[in-house]
Amino acid sequence: MSDNIPFEIQAEIFKRLPVKSLIQIRSVCKAWKSLIDSADFIKNYSGQMQYLLARYKDSVAFPEKYVFIADDHTFPQKRVSLNSHLLVNRLKYSRIIGCSHGLLCLYGDYQEGHDGPLPGSGRAVIWNPCIRKTVTVDVPNVADCRIYETVLGFGVCRETNDPKILKITHINRWGHRKSLTCIPCHVEVFTLSTRAWRHPYGSNPPRNSIEFDYYNMVVLDGMINWLAIDRITVDGGLQSYNLIISFDMTSEEFREVNLPDSLAYQSLCDLSICKLRESLVVLERDVEANNLVFHVWIMEDVVPKSFTKLYAIDLPDADV
Repeated sequence: MSDNIPFEIQAEIFKRLPVKSLIQIRSVCKAWKSLIDSADFIKNYSGQMQYLLARYKDSVAFPEKYVFIADDHTFPQKRVSLNSHLLVNRLKYSRIIGCSHGLLCLYGDYQEGHDGPLPGSGRAVIWNPCIRKTVTVDVPNVADCRIYETVLGFGVCRETNDPKILKITHINRWGHRKSLTCIPCHVEVFTLSTRAWRHPYGSNPPRNSIEFDYYNMVVLDGMINWLAIDRITVDGGLQSYNLIISFDMTSEEFREVNLPDSLAYQSLCDLSICKLRESLVVLERDVEANNLVFHVWIMEDVVPKSFTKLYAIDLPDADV
């Protein structure tokens, strides 16, 4: 590229290149590599086409495979196979703990020579699959799930573009929570810029009565959101209800979002959350006339936050 073209114009051109071209030009010079690796470029990169990243296993190959699928009218025919990074492949029993700004964060056991995770240890890998760059993060003091449980989340701060990993350690079983109410949740934050764990800026950890569904998590607009369940005492007995727990990655404060009664008192197993058109969506699984139906609820960005049912998806041929 001609030196007569201002660097700002070059950056705008790069933002519109496909992933394969970015990988090639990243190795041309240090200035281009630094630009493409920067948090601001990752945040604003659009490319020529939007892709979905899928992870799957087959009966023969190990470890997991990754593939980009074009998110357009050709779905799911147009695919680009992705060679996962060596540090990603070394993770055992890994799970995805978050995806934000083109970065994928996985967590698992990283102890070579062992068959399973070791109590109290773990490792996260922050991976940019577009430029094939990874960063490993040691996650200390992971609970063994006998009394305590560790919930992990990942996102990028909208103010600083700094990737963060959130670690919440809380009492695992309700019986233990009642007898150990004096022990609050323990919250820690890892920031990539400092490469260190610390206490969050906020001082409002989740209440002990809250139980996270850590497989039901979505990052949206600088917030990590989980489906969760809370228990309250009503007429001498316990009553459970569902809600959303959010963590603001800028202020590092927790917030609670109430659900409509039809969702709050539904079985948590029949609910899931996802992102739709940059809005938080709750999917409600139901059975109507022996047909599987998913009701789609969208969260309106108002105060107090409210939910509106968009539509229902009927799956008449699905197994109930």
